[in-house]
Amino acid sequence: MFIHVVRPIVAGGNQTATSKIRVLCWIMTGPKYLNSRTRHIRDTWARHCDKVLFMSSVETDFPTVGLNVSEGRDQLYWKTIRAFQYIHRHHLDDADWFLKADDDTFVVVENLRRTLSAHDTEEPLYLGRRFRPFMAQGYMSGGAGYVLSKAALRMYVAALDGGTCTHNTDIEDMALGMCMDKLKVPAVDTRDKLGRHTFHHMQPDMFVVRQPLRARAWYLLYEYYTLVE
Repeated sequence: MFIHVVRPIVAGGNQTATSKIRVLCWIMTGPKYLNSRTRHIRDTWARHCDKVLFMSSVETDFPTVGLNVSEGRDQLYWKTIRAFQYIHRHHLDDADWFLKADDDTFVVVENLRRTLSAHDTEEPLYLGRRFRPFMAQGYMSGGAGYVLSKAALRMYVAALDGGTCTHNTDIEDMALGMCMDKLKVPAVDTRDKLGRHTFHHMQPDMFVVRQPLRARAWYLLYEYYTLVE
């Protein structure tokens, strides 16, 4: 199982202030992964979210929210659209920030709150691991998880309802990024003060263990910022 670690590292800070930052975490999953993946999220880091929703194709007593979509990689963006529409309709006032994560992701929620504490959720903002291709400001990797401010969520759903943004590709993270770019929602630099990434889209050993000299993998070619290896 790949583990993607969202780990903003910020020294110091006011724990009381950051604890007031409400984060809704929604997990993209499916029926066949509930026991092998999703239950471990439910029993560990999801407990630290202010609200957690497990989004699937069908409703179960896990519990999952049934989004009335099919399973499969070609359905990921439909699932994302339906999930954000559901959250906007039922849970907009339950949180300040809205994290999308896959069911093989690990998040240090307290550190995420510290990163978010530097920003205003009433400004349209889009945070995550920034990739370069396909649009001017880039887009956030789906595997690393990404966050929308409340203002960005409102704009996104309104754009879907009004036809400004549509389901124009099956590539979930790129499609959402294209909409954010069209709406002029800024892609936030989430690196720490030392320039280290805080959202990671591959398993930890890909970043921690020194790799032999090799041609750069696709995910390194996608990096928005200058690489330091």
